[in-house]
Amino acid sequence: MDFNPEMTLVLRTTDRPTEPTPVPVRPAGTEPLPQPKHERRPSNGPSATRCLSHPRELALRGIPVMCTACRARRDWLLINHGRNVWICCRCSNQWLEPEISRADFDALVVIPDGTIYPSVEQGLTALGFDGAFAGTYLG
Repeated sequence: MDFNPEMTLVLRTTDRPTEPTPVPVRPAGTEPLPQPKHERRPSNGPSATRCLSHPRELALRGIPVMCTACRARRDWLLINHGRNVWICCRCSNQWLEPEISRADFDALVVIPDGTIYPSVEQGLTALGFDGAFAGTYLG
């Protein structure tokens, strides 16, 4: 497998094209309900994307996980979407890890509720996995 330094996490939410949802028309003179800027309740279900900080070393089948870009051996962010789990390093290198199942991810979750970010990219930046802390171990 060739390493691509510009690889980014792209999450597909569906395997087939979908039709756009029609926008309902409000009757004249009615006020729209106020919409919160961000949903405050935790996302769940098959379309939710969840992140989990894993500061310790991670071994899969007895083999330690190591970042192919910076050679880091600990301080990971695990990202779960559907059945897939990605590992993200502080240098922003990330890869799909087929050895970690959703059940494995769920077993690592200690506190089910956490901070909700509007997008995966904003979550990566807020958690320090966007490359800003490359080569730094936090924790």
